[in-house]
Amino acid sequence: MAVLGLVALTSCNDFNRLVRSTDSEMKYEVAVDYFERGDYNHALQLFDLLQASFRNTPKGESITYKTALCYYYQDDFEIAGYYFNRFVQTYPFSKDAEKAAYMTAYCSYRVSPESGLDQTNTHSAIKQLSSFIDRYPESDSLNRAQQLLTELNDKLEEKDYNICRLFYRMENYSAAITSFENMLKKYPNTSHREEILYDMAKTYYDYAENSVTEKQRERYESCVEQCNTLTYLYPSSKYLQDVNGIAAKARKKLENIK
Repeated sequence: MAVLGLVALTSCNDFNRLVRSTDSEMKYEVAVDYFERGDYNHALQLFDLLQASFRNTPKGESITYKTALCYYYQDDFEIAGYYFNRFVQTYPFSKDAEKAAYMTAYCSYRVSPESGLDQTNTHSAIKQLSSFIDRYPESDSLNRAQQLLTELNDKLEEKDYNICRLFYRMENYSAAITSFENMLKKYPNTSHREEILYDMAKTYYDYAENSVTEKQRERYESCVEQCNTLTYLYPSSKYLQDVNGIAAKARKKLENIK
């Protein structure tokens, strides 16, 4: 029976009978037709029934790939990523293996949350994208994968920067300074370098103000050092006026310390 006839039949309250049928070939043809028409719910129900029947066959390859696409087109990226990865593991030599590997990474990217939330999925996406880039250096998707990887790394950097500033707002100056220093080491090319130097100058000044006398000189001196570094590296900085004021206050304090 032609596929068109099958779909017409199943659309007339006969889908359940098809589900109960033992004719796997018919189920496959109808499932593919549902998929091509964008009826992913019905397609998925049939594909799920056919996974075992066609495993490790060309049709099984098609079923696994189309199952992943069904979930992807329904914006269920977590499950789609699972099936794309399963496809790569099961059919590593398929002509679609490279595309599935990229889609595995892309689905991980899509479930990465905003920077203020837990970044477990972001780390997973970075791992997947890095793996794809290493494995397929000539891929047409390489540039896009690199862009996504940069975006995710920027997100982690933003989260780390916000944590540094949180320590400062909590007046935990020691932790703030350590976090700022570690961030400059971890992200030597950070776009936040100017802001971090400014934040460190403020942090050292406030840290000195709230320190016992014998610790103040060292911390005021560190404050001045950060101010000098910022003005040297960023002579046109938008923070210049504030930094000069902080440095002047720190020097005045140093003059009064015996």
